[in-house]
Amino acid sequence: MRELSQLIEVEEPAWPELRETLDASPVSVEVLPPDGDLGRASLLQLQVTVRSYLGAVVLHCGGLLVDDGWLRVFGSPASGAAHGVPSLAGVNQFPGTFNSSWRPGPGLVVAHDVLGGVFALNGAAPTSAGRPGGSGEMVYFAPDSLRWESLGVGHSTWLAWLVSGALDEFYADLRWPGWKEEVRALNSDQGLSVFPPLWSAEARQDISATSRRAVPMRELLGVARDSCRQFDGVDPGFLGAV
Repeated sequence: MRELSQLIEVEEPAWPELRETLDASPVSVEVLPPDGDLGRASLLQLQVTVRSYLGAVVLHCGGLLVDDGWLRVFGSPASGAAHGVPSLAGVNQFPGTFNSSWRPGPGLVVAHDVLGGVFALNGAAPTSAGRPGGSGEMVYFAPDSLRWESLGVGHSTWLAWLVSGALDEFYADLRWPGWKEEVRALNSDQGLSVFPPLWSAEARQDISATSRRAVPMRELLGVARDSCRQFDGVDPGFLGAV
C-alpha cells in the first residue's frame, strides 16, 4: 500500500495539463469545486497517483459537466455544490474508511450520460465479469443496445477524447433537435427516460419522434438492468449507485 504522500507528491502531476485540455475544449465543460478531504480519501482508496488523469480529477475536481451536462464525469464534489453531481466515491460505494482489501468489483464507474449510458474502467478480470476489453480499458454500457462495448483506450485517452468534440459523432443517433434545453433543465442526479425505449425499432429509426421525461438516474439505471435480465437473461452488473 502506498501512503497518501506517495500518491500526491509526484513529478509531473497531470492536473495542469488536464486543466489546459479542459479550457481548450470546443464543447462546454464545467469544472465543479472539489472537497479536498474527500479527494484525498478517495485517492488513497484508489491507490492511484496524481500523475494520472484519474487521480487528478479525484483530487482537484468535484466533477465535470460535459457538453451542457449531457455527460457527468465523477470527482470529489464539495458539500452543497451546485447541480447535485454525486461523487466517484459515492457512485462506486467506497468504504467509509480506508480498506486495503476493497476493490471496485468488475470496474470503476467514472461517468454517466443523461440517457443512462455508463462509462467504466475495467478491473483486473473483465472477462470473468462478462465485460469486453482488457484490464484497465474503458468500456461503455450502451442504453440503446443494453450491452457493454469496449472503447479500446485507457482512462486518460478517453477523458481527452470526451472533451475533443467527439461526442457529437458518438451520440449522433441519440440526439434530437432541442436536446440541449432538455438536458440543461435536469439536476445532475436525473436522467431522461425515453419512450419508445432507445433499443426499440421506433427510437432507432427516429429518436426525435420519442417522448422524454426526467427521472432519477437510479431509476433509469435500474430499468436498464432489469431489461437486460428480462430480454437476455444476462445481468450487466453494477452500473453505479446514485
